[in-house]
Amino acid sequence: MAAAPVKQRSGPGGPRAQLPPCYYEGYLEKRGPKEKVSRRLWTCLCGNTLFFFNNAKDTHYVEKLDLSGFVSLKDDCSRDRNLEAARLILRMRDGETKLTAPNLESRELWKGFLYSVVDLNVPGCLTLLPGQVQMLREVVDKERSRRRATRTPTRAPPSPLSLPLLGEIPPCFRPVSRTEAEVMLERHPDCGNMLLRPGRDGSSLAVTTRQDLNGSVFRHYRVTQREQGGYVIDVENPIPCATLHDVIDALVEKTAGTLQPFLLEEPYEENITYVSANDENGERILHCAPSSPLPKAPALPPKQGTPNPALHSHTHIHARKHPNCSASPGVPERWPSKPLPRSPAPDRRILSVTSPVPSSPTNPMRRLILSPSPLAHTLNEELKLKLEKRRTSQE
Repeated sequence: MAAAPVKQRSGPGGPRAQLPPCYYEGYLEKRGPKEKVSRRLWTCLCGNTLFFFNNAKDTHYVEKLDLSGFVSLKDDCSRDRNLEAARLILRMRDGETKLTAPNLESRELWKGFLYSVVDLNVPGCLTLLPGQVQMLREVVDKERSRRRATRTPTRAPPSPLSLPLLGEIPPCFRPVSRTEAEVMLERHPDCGNMLLRPGRDGSSLAVTTRQDLNGSVFRHYRVTQREQGGYVIDVENPIPCATLHDVIDALVEKTAGTLQPFLLEEPYEENITYVSANDENGERILHCAPSSPLPKAPALPPKQGTPNPALHSHTHIHARKHPNCSASPGVPERWPSKPLPRSPAPDRRILSVTSPVPSSPTNPMRRLILSPSPLAHTLNEELKLKLEKRRTSQE
């Protein structure tokens, strides 16, 4: 579904030209918290405010709804006389406003624009077309630029760096105003109910808390720095604290754990996305990068001279399986602890005939087997002498 065209219907200097830039517009049925019936009004989202006109040609709005008090936005599944209509419940700090869009697609697009302006981020939980998502990104950029241009030093919340803070800043510190702190605590009740923020005067800090008692109950406590060092919670009986962490711990302890620091986990993307233009029509489309793992690099061959681990493991296993081997701490079980019984050494020349020895003349094993040992030569000489003496005696 294409978005409604954004047009300024008044000339330069007219009432419509004095409004913030219009991001989206169309007919909506509106029923406020004090209204009994709904009215069909031309609705324009200009900046972070909804302006309502009697019709699309009017230049003077009849109502406006500032979204700075935004709390939540949810679908209303109750039936309408128009079966194609889709309802919304816009919850603000001062009550609920019910809006009815012409159809489901229009409702999703209104939700996308409202979330983008309030959170300054494109929502990822809505079913939108790639062109609509790109349009919301442009709206977020325009709204950020508009707020930077219209922000004044008196209205802007002080930066935490402008305060001479001592020690580490607690994670529940948020550089927001009093109103923004209340909205943040009410929108995220599961993340804690106490946050630390800059004070309104710019020279102190404040703690904002939220509790439920037939509705939201907010409390604000001033925290000032002492000249001699440290901080103090300015209540009827001041509570001195050495650091800002001690300030938070003191409030948790005084309330028996009812107050808990506000810790909001920022969402992160689960997939890598990028925008590219279509070659045929030039339309920019959001793509999702493939999530398959990268191919592994081939393993390098072992360097020359590096011992073969398979050979060492084979030798070690073979030595460990030998029945006459004993284990010694830190020494591989390769050699037997006791000498094995020797068998009579056969004639090396006989072994040279039966054993498959390579015929290379440079093989040291060949030289060792073909040449008889000195001990064998001596035994042969003694055996010859004994045989000659026996032959002589017999004769």
